[in-house]
Amino acid sequence: MTVSVILTVVGSDRPGLTQALADAVLAAGGNWLESHLSRLGGKYVGSVLVELPEEGLARLEQAAREIDTAGLKVALVGADAESRTEGQALMLELVGQDRPGIVREVTTVLAGLGVNIEDFATSRENSSMSGALLFRASARLMVPAGTSPEAVQQALERISGEIMVDFTMSAAS
Repeated sequence: MTVSVILTVVGSDRPGLTQALADAVLAAGGNWLESHLSRLGGKYVGSVLVELPEEGLARLEQAAREIDTAGLKVALVGADAESRTEGQALMLELVGQDRPGIVREVTTVLAGLGVNIEDFATSRENSSMSGALLFRASARLMVPAGTSPEAVQQALERISGEIMVDFTMSAAS
């Protein structure tokens, strides 16, 4: 029988960390399925979804502890069976002058409509015109049955002037 686990990782960034994770997964007989790994705040952070034989779980835990001694904190969490969410997938892109509260305002609107955020990435960059910091966000959304994409668009447009951002939405592939 196979099991699925999520490895969460955080530690000082240095060359070879992703290789160490890949080595640990392979040594346990696992298959690396999906991952989100990045440098964030000067740290190496991320998550990896792994499928492996149940008997390989102890080997993976041991290998993860060995990575810990090298300065990387690794935690294993059992993954839930893949469930299909009903609804329509949309992509949301947002850009505006950076300021506190943008994420809170947008996520409050989405949660109020029952929209699930399946993937979310944000960044800041200098504006090419003024040099002011711009905030960018990209999100994959699952809009529940019974809520139209137009309703989501309208709700976001109602707050766009207040938080000074522009939104674009499109069907997700």
